Amino acid sequence: MLGLARLLSKQPRQPSPFLRYHRLALEAKNTSWPARPPIATASQSRRFKTTETGDNKSGHIEAGLNEGIFFLDMERLAAEAGGPTSQHDSARTRFVLGMSDQGHDRTGSNVFPLKLGFILGLPFVNIDRLLPPIMKRLKKPNIAASDPETIAERALPDTLPIRVTEIIPRVKEGGAFVKFSHQSDQDVKDIERAVKQNLKEDPIKPWFNPFRRVRGYMVHGRPWVEDLHRLPSSRVKVEFVPTAPGQQAEELSQETLYSLFRRYGKLADIMPQPTDSKDLPKFAYLNFMKVRHAITAKNCMHGFILPPSEGGGNSGTVLKLVYQQKRKAHWIWDWFVNHTRVVIPILLALAGTFTVTVFDPIRTFSIKSHITRTFHIRDNRIYKWLRSQASRATDIMALGRRKTEDAGLNVIWDDRKDDIEQIQTWLMESADTFIVIQGPRGSGKKELVLDQALKGRKNNLVIDCKPIQEAKGDSSKIGAAALEVGYRPVFSWMNSISSLVDLAAQGTIGTKTGFSETLDAQLAKIWQNTATALREVALEARNKKDKDADLGDDEYLEAHPERRPVVVIDNFLHKSQETSMVYDKLSEWAAGLTSANIAHVIFLTNDVSFSKSLSKALPDRVFRQIALGDCSPEVAKRFVINHLDADAGDGRGPEAKPRPSQMREDLAELDGCISTLGGRLTDLEFLARRIKTGETPRKAVREITEQSASEILKMYILDNSPRKWTPQQAWLLIKSLATAESLRYNEILLSDIFKSGGEANLQAFEQAEMITIVSSNGRPTSIKPGKPVYSAAFRQLTEDHVLKARLDLAILSELIKIETQGITKYEDELNLLGNLPGQPKEVRGRVKWLLGKLYASQDKVEKYETESGGLKKVLQQEF
Repeated sequence: MLGLARLLSKQPRQPSPFLRYHRLALEAKNTSWPARPPIATASQSRRFKTTETGDNKSGHIEAGLNEGIFFLDMERLAAEAGGPTSQHDSARTRFVLGMSDQGHDRTGSNVFPLKLGFILGLPFVNIDRLLPPIMKRLKKPNIAASDPETIAERALPDTLPIRVTEIIPRVKEGGAFVKFSHQSDQDVKDIERAVKQNLKEDPIKPWFNPFRRVRGYMVHGRPWVEDLHRLPSSRVKVEFVPTAPGQQAEELSQETLYSLFRRYGKLADIMPQPTDSKDLPKFAYLNFMKVRHAITAKNCMHGFILPPSEGGGNSGTVLKLVYQQKRKAHWIWDWFVNHTRVVIPILLALAGTFTVTVFDPIRTFSIKSHITRTFHIRDNRIYKWLRSQASRATDIMALGRRKTEDAGLNVIWDDRKDDIEQIQTWLMESADTFIVIQGPRGSGKKELVLDQALKGRKNNLVIDCKPIQEAKGDSSKIGAAALEVGYRPVFSWMNSISSLVDLAAQGTIGTKTGFSETLDAQLAKIWQNTATALREVALEARNKKDKDADLGDDEYLEAHPERRPVVVIDNFLHKSQETSMVYDKLSEWAAGLTSANIAHVIFLTNDVSFSKSLSKALPDRVFRQIALGDCSPEVAKRFVINHLDADAGDGRGPEAKPRPSQMREDLAELDGCISTLGGRLTDLEFLARRIKTGETPRKAVREITEQSASEILKMYILDNSPRKWTPQQAWLLIKSLATAESLRYNEILLSDIFKSGGEANLQAFEQAEMITIVSSNGRPTSIKPGKPVYSAAFRQLTEDHVLKARLDLAILSELIKIETQGITKYEDELNLLGNLPGQPKEVRGRVKWLLGKLYASQDKVEKYETESGGLKKVLQQEF
């Protein structure tokens, strides 16, 4: 709008076509009138430039000698606002003429679109100056006039002996004031009748509202042309004000108000001021049927003085009119607040509908893009080409390191070639069951599946359970789960806010609104969208030209298992002892995928008891599983040697250099070192890197063992954080495994240290990867170190005499405490039996058994005390 105004301001003003002289003749008086002067244009009129606040910014329009004002209005073609003619019309007109010295005003509305009133609230917009030039530019001569000058020209007949001196537009009220001058002997009532007759015979229909016509009314009051942000309303408040300070105004009756205002339009109701109201000045409300009727009444009657002869009191009464809004402020908000039981369900329904129709398709598309890696930069062809060129132009050390890693792992993959082929064969079959890869941490489960079994296969989805399980709070878990599958947008913070809303609603209305959702419901929604995306991905390659195009979607997926995407769930059952809700939901969702032939599901887990959790989701299926262990000594040795020789050449040609493994004489120690270190991939890679830096294999293994011993001591014994085991239990296992490769499971449970919660403690140790529990026929049978290198680390810890004495002393103290508690228990029972009257013979066996237990416990306590004394001497003498 502002740009259009600036464009119009650059155009030169053209003189109005109405700027001409009219020769008029009054047949009634048989006199010749001089030519009518031209209408004053905007550039010629001083007042036209200051119409927003009236003459001299006073807010009023003054009519001088032989002047008057019309207000142009418009109504429907078939309607004519009528009403009884008041007997005091002529007197009122004559009174105004006397006050203005025969000056008159005429008003008109619908000169401008009334709906543009909302622009008044915009900053830096002067609508009264902006709109008239625009309307003049939009003038359509074939339909109707568009600017006030043209409307005034057509509204006044050519034979009328008046001269228009000023046109004052009122944009927010949709009309305009037309100020004119006439001869002193001309009757203004004849002028008004002539204008109305002309508008009736030749109606003016603005182009923006062709169903209404312009009307003209004589202004009887003193118009107030304010530029306040007050929008027109069908209700007008009429205030009764005295003509001078100190005088008293008369409160007009409903009949008087009706006779004054009915001519401007039909009145719906007249509401006088309540009798008990003490507000001053006195007032009354006029409810018009239409807003334009109220606009005309306000502009024509504001400032009208009702003389005493017409019921205006002793000194007359001035009528002040202002618009009154029918609706209260903030009524919509008040209705919402007062009807919460209706509003909240509606808002929930709208929110759910909006989520399903808008966000769910976006989320499904985002998940599909995450699965197919559509927007992944590393799969972009341009990025791949740039990366290859940059790799050639820059230092090749990074590529050499990659070559080293690949060369070492190739030995492992050659050893596990049967497992890789087995997984690929299962993915080509249509069995609706899980594939489970179980093995300790560092055994290469993820690399085996993603880098080898799924190499070259598209549409793979990897879900890592570790960040989901370790996330703190429901919002964090929802965000972590959404990140794993590419679920966007996600409003995880809304779960906390909705919980607060439910809590507040329960405190106010007594019941929950159901606005919040539980964590499992939110996760179920994420998995459901993921299943929808996986199904769409599986069916993307389907073509109508295929031989089996007549098959349904379910039959097609069952017949083409190679088209299904693969879902890899890593770190399954990680920290499952804390809560299993995430894993239960995930296994149920995976069971739905396999049962519906939507995707293949592969679980990667360190937990040997995975079957308990997965059997809940698929109780009638046999899982396909592969157990990965440590490498054999031969494969471990080849792995280390290949790491050392990876950077060297192929050893061929006349100038071929010997390989690094052939140049080093200390590699003879490698066999003994690998037997100590074991076949765990992470430890073997660490060993190869140390040997590559120049260390001997024996020194490298010694440092790895020392580092592992320090980790064991810090994590399982000296750590004071809340744990599910005691340092005495950890040290008992370390001492026992330092002298034996494995321990009997039940033997450990029978020891005094593990009498209370023994199985839970052992499972906690297994979760912390300190030990490995070996099962046979579904039951635990033996206990082994969590890593092969831990055996050497355990032995190294036990060789520290001071540490061994300190921890053994702690175990003896715990045993003494246990035996002392037993002795106290036995003594209390013996004391109770000794107080029985007559010493019945039935309790003699119980007394004898208690005495034997008491003696055995006391003997143990004395033995433990003796051993403790020796350990204390060690602590006192050695560092």
